[in-house]
Amino acid sequence: MSQSQLDVDPDLLAGGHLRADVEGAVLTVTLDRPQARNAQTPSTWRALAAIGDALDDSVRVVVLRAEGESFSAGLDRAMFGAGLPGEPGLMDLARMTGDDLDATIASFQRGFSWLCDDRVISVAVVQGHAVGAGFQLALACDLRIVAEDAQLAMRETSLGLVPDLTGTSPLVRAIGYSRALEVCVTGRWIGAEEAVRIGLASLRVERAHLGAAVDDLLGALTAADVGAVRETKALLRGAQDRTDLEQHAAERAAQGRRLAALAAAMQPG
Repeated sequence: MSQSQLDVDPDLLAGGHLRADVEGAVLTVTLDRPQARNAQTPSTWRALAAIGDALDDSVRVVVLRAEGESFSAGLDRAMFGAGLPGEPGLMDLARMTGDDLDATIASFQRGFSWLCDDRVISVAVVQGHAVGAGFQLALACDLRIVAEDAQLAMRETSLGLVPDLTGTSPLVRAIGYSRALEVCVTGRWIGAEEAVRIGLASLRVERAHLGAAVDDLLGALTAADVGAVRETKALLRGAQDRTDLEQHAAERAAQGRRLAALAAAMQPG
């Protein structure tokens, strides 16, 4: 398959320490700041949001991976002080008024929220540490594959903060309220074996085999009919927010659309 770059400002990607490459129906987004364990800044989130804005309908799967020893060490520690040049620090955020702060955090969240778009299935490939914002970035994806050395933790409460980068809802969906509360409040480490056991990850493999495991999964994810996959994802994502009767009706409506699409495809000419 031919490989191409996503239509995103390369300076924006470079500033966020990201790469974005499209091969066939697969978009691979790579965190590329290994010297800082892929620590994140608002520039990372702006670049991620721009990738989401540029998402083409031909993309079926998004793979989110990272260079180096760690997936992401979370928020860049410089943000806890004055921040980096051109970036707000936590004290800058604390001085904002309510509406300004709300809009600013909402803009950060855009870098994460597009990964649950019903048009794609997103897969996080996690090695080493995924802490705080790194954990939430993995949680933003539909599926997670973890290396045997993966260690995940939500450390926000130890800093007097809360997880605010869209991670709370998928965490509760994955492991339930009680366990999610315990994980967030204690900030403890979750290893690869536990991540699979409690439903945070679908597969753990030796680090050397991560690439092969991702390739196998991509083959399976792209084999099914694209319309059926997108309708199924939308049904499953909305299931917890609907009553049984509402979910039954949603299933009927989705099946009606699929049958109509199949009938149209069978028409001659």
